[in-house]
Amino acid sequence: MKKVAIFTINDYNNYGNRLQNYATQEVIRSLGFEVETIVNPRCKNNFSGTNNVKYKLQKLMNKSNKEKYESIKTKIRSLINKKSQYKRIAAFKEFTAKNIIESDWFISNNNIPEELSIRYDFFITGSDQVWNPLLGFGSSIDFLIFAPQNKRISYAPSFGIETVPDEWLGNFKVWLTQMSNLSVREEAGAKIIKELTGREALVLVDPTLMFSKEKWLSISKPAINKPENAYLSTYFLGHVSKVNQKRIKQIAMDNKLELVNLANIKDKARFVADPGEFIDYINSSSLFLTDSFHGAIFSILLEKPFITFDRVGKTPSMNSRIDTLLSKFNLQHRKLENIKNNDDIFNVDYSKIPPILETERNKALNYLKNALNVKADI
Repeated sequence: MKKVAIFTINDYNNYGNRLQNYATQEVIRSLGFEVETIVNPRCKNNFSGTNNVKYKLQKLMNKSNKEKYESIKTKIRSLINKKSQYKRIAAFKEFTAKNIIESDWFISNNNIPEELSIRYDFFITGSDQVWNPLLGFGSSIDFLIFAPQNKRISYAPSFGIETVPDEWLGNFKVWLTQMSNLSVREEAGAKIIKELTGREALVLVDPTLMFSKEKWLSISKPAINKPENAYLSTYFLGHVSKVNQKRIKQIAMDNKLELVNLANIKDKARFVADPGEFIDYINSSSLFLTDSFHGAIFSILLEKPFITFDRVGKTPSMNSRIDTLLSKFNLQHRKLENIKNNDDIFNVDYSKIPPILETERNKALNYLKNALNVKADI
């Protein structure tokens, strides 16, 4: 059986990352390949580090009593939060060990195993933001330059941004030009490639959209801390303004929904939920609010009422991903600015989604079959 290596972001702290990795693996396996995800330690999510205890104690003693109190309180809060972070990452790693085949060795720019290029028949980079230099990605490894060009395949990767910084343009142009089979996840990514190389890149749906609701529910897990009564769940990766916080609380109050926050460390019981529980939380919720690309995807797949918020943060806008997604499925009315009253909140018609999904899934499968030289009888 031929072997395929997946190069993606190994993030044991992000639901979308773990679920897209699983989906990519399963799509390729369904085409008759042995699949392995190669581990890159840049996202090992550990909290190791060295501490100069003597220096920190001396620095603390030089503060006023009020400053000492605030420092100690902050440290205690940090330790409590770190404990929750450990639990969350442990849950994500347990999910990964159960569902994703990872290499027992790692790769990095300074550690590329000898003969790697002949160990596998094909190399796939994607999905997720593997080409986003602002997140520390977009290295030569993410463009598979260690492999023969005919083995290099991009499967719905994302730049995550609409404009590539000038200092990256030269390398990106060369590496993209050398990619044998080129696809991306958003229209903004296709535009970047066109401007840099003149090539037309196919825009494919995220791998998580390749599977049905039933498939995803089969790997979900009943959330231990799920409310017994109706609830509204949120999943925000960026900052939530006070105005939006107030609006979310008002929506919950108006509709008599309990509020569940899946990415807020203050809601510790839900913060440590694993990716399987994440699916269950969305599936059982009355309404889902998010600024997450994959949060929107699973709302669509599970046919739940949802509202998307623009991501607010220090990095340039990453909202093109959600814009492409909503446009493809004619769901632009699910953006916050288009919600005018309470009726709009729950008024979602999913009847036209199945044929669009079928077309997009076939488009992606045909691309992969061609890239992987899969014969029609497989």
